[in-house]
Amino acid sequence: MLVVLRGSSGSGKTFIAQMLRDRHDLAVVSQGVLRREVLGVDDGRGTPAVGLIDLVTRFALDHGKHVVLDGILRSDIYGPMLHSLAADHRGTTGFFRFDLPFEETLRRHNSKGCTDFGERELRQWWREHDVLPGCEEHTIGADQSPAAIVDRITTAVHWSA
Repeated sequence: MLVVLRGSSGSGKTFIAQMLRDRHDLAVVSQGVLRREVLGVDDGRGTPAVGLIDLVTRFALDHGKHVVLDGILRSDIYGPMLHSLAADHRGTTGFFRFDLPFEETLRRHNSKGCTDFGERELRQWWREHDVLPGCEEHTIGADQSPAAIVDRITTAVHWSA
C-alpha cells in the first residue's frame, strides 16, 4: 500500500499520517523531516530531497512496508518522482490532496504552537489548488474531521482495519 498525502503546510497531512500509523502497520515518509531535518536544504527545482524521498519510499515498500508519504510535494517539483513511484509500485496506490484556504492552514498551524516557522514561510510554501496532472487525486477539504479523513483514505484504498 502506498498512500500519498499532499498539500500546503499546516493542512493536517502529518497528523493524518500519524493517525493512519496508529491504525495500520506502516512507515511514514515525511518530506519535511527528510528535506529540513535530514538534508537541511531548501525546497525548489533541483532539490536533493526529491531523490532521498524516492529512495526512502522505495526502500520501505521493497521491504514489505505499507507507506504513507506526506508533504507539500509541489506538483512542479515532485510530480515526476510521484508518477514514477506510482507506476513502479505493484500494490495499491492512493493520492490525496489537502486543498484548504490559506487562512485555514494558518489557523491550524497556529493552533499547534509551532515556532519553527510562521506566517511568512507558510505564505511562501502555500500552493492554491496544486493539482498533480495525470493523477487521480482525492481532494480533502477543510470541512472534514480527522477521523472522517482517515476513514475516507482507508476506504478509498481498500485498507482492511
